[in-house]
Amino acid sequence: MHHRHLNHQRYTLAAIDDVIERGRMRDWLELRDAARRQPELFDMIVRVCAPRLSNPYAQRHHFWNNYARWRRAHVSQPTRPD
Repeated sequence: MHHRHLNHQRYTLAAIDDVIERGRMRDWLELRDAARRQPELFDMIVRVCAPRLSNPYAQRHHFWNNYARWRRAHVSQPTRPD
């Protein structure tokens, strides 16, 4: 996805917000895959979504906030030996 007002393709806070706000499914899958490779992106996603959570109609941001928090919780938990 070519981001508005950005001259690079890195996942900065502005780029993440743009993907969430205007992205299509393919863009969302790319962000998901990038965040799985670089878990610090989940923190950035939560940070981007925070200001919009007071708006119940910002459903994309609610979705991404919940997904990022869920992934952070599950990735950071140590696995138990059987």
